[in-house]
Amino acid sequence: MERLPYAQRMRNRCIAITVLVTLIIAIVQCSTKDKPVDSETSKSDNSPTAAIDSTSDTLSYADVFGDSVFADESAILDSQANSNGLTALTGIEDKDFDKSANATDNLNSNENTRDTAHIMSQKDPYLAGKIDILLRRYHPDLGIILVVNTKTNEIIAWGERRDGKIQNKPDWIGRATFPAASLAKLVTIAAAMESNRYSLNTPIPMIGRHHTLYLNQLRVPEKYKGPTMELSEAFARSANPPMAIVGKSIGAKRLLSAATKLGYNKRFPGNAPNTSSYTAPDTGYGLAEVACGFTTSTTLTPLLAAAQVRAVISKKPLEIPWARDMAPFAPKKPIALDVGKFSENTYYGLRESMLRSVTQGTAHKHMSTKNMARKNFEGLRIGGKTGSLDGNDPAGRYDWFMGFAESKANLNKSIVVIVMQMHKEIRSQPATQVAATVINYWAHQNLEQKK
Repeated sequence: MERLPYAQRMRNRCIAITVLVTLIIAIVQCSTKDKPVDSETSKSDNSPTAAIDSTSDTLSYADVFGDSVFADESAILDSQANSNGLTALTGIEDKDFDKSANATDNLNSNENTRDTAHIMSQKDPYLAGKIDILLRRYHPDLGIILVVNTKTNEIIAWGERRDGKIQNKPDWIGRATFPAASLAKLVTIAAAMESNRYSLNTPIPMIGRHHTLYLNQLRVPEKYKGPTMELSEAFARSANPPMAIVGKSIGAKRLLSAATKLGYNKRFPGNAPNTSSYTAPDTGYGLAEVACGFTTSTTLTPLLAAAQVRAVISKKPLEIPWARDMAPFAPKKPIALDVGKFSENTYYGLRESMLRSVTQGTAHKHMSTKNMARKNFEGLRIGGKTGSLDGNDPAGRYDWFMGFAESKANLNKSIVVIVMQMHKEIRSQPATQVAATVINYWAHQNLEQKK
């Protein structure tokens, strides 16, 4: 018999393999169709659905917000979706996130009673509701999300989760026990720019790995010819050795001066927020640690972090974000603080460095179309800073994102976003990914969409 042509033989093999795989899948499905689920296994701590309890109350958006809240049909969740598990935020369209919102139908048994009063009382109840869903979906051990209108400095939405449940009061947004981690690099780059000894493209020796800090990484030979990193790149990539070298070079006095202008070590009216701590020894390894945020002694409140970002992008002296209905956790009205301001050049450098964190730095991976609709991502200018460090009060791994998003078409449409999470044994979604999702929700409602 004459042998078949090669192309036909390959086609026949593909058909045979496809049929075989189909039969195997069908057999497996038939054998497991009626198999009961082990309730203990389904609630194992190592299971991706460990926090799901099928006995939890069913929550619908109509129950939470009422039928009259959303006039735009695109803002209403698809009530026909029946998701049985947690859906990862990997889609690129806002509707993909909406369809996954039914993950809240199966909530942790500790969160089955949902108090929506704190959602409806916020400036933007739609965004507040989305934040509430994210905290319930990812259930971090401690999670704080804060969104501020850049122009008015008013808090438009917030969410807080701790002690295994969603909080109806933002009583930890002003707590000052959280390590600032690499967010403290904002102080270092501000002090470096103010000293007039550094510019954004000044090369800094880069010795060793980015995320370590050893004494040998701080000893720069007199005629150093090794790899270097620009100052803005060191900030964007959160490289510890270059930032530590810069901190040691400019000295503790300049660092403390910049920290004061960013609100550290200041007691605010009504103690809202609590006093964030920044101390810098005169010399030595301790100074290097403080300069790059490699210490738990530098602490930061989410409320002050929001104030810092807003001051940078508005080029104004620090003001604590306010809200009419959040006393005593936030001021009831704008309060001007006599802490001084940076030079125009420094504000420019801080802003550009934060933008570079998103385009080329540590926020690049998650602050992208992986977690945002393309039309929203392309219509925004986004900047920020990430940070992570182990802390003790409460104990766990802290994960930060502080940043901003502004419309390219209308600069008056701009927000500041702060996400601070703490996890213990099981990690939740990265803070940058959560921030990207929050920005996507806001953009979907506020950006002018092309017809």
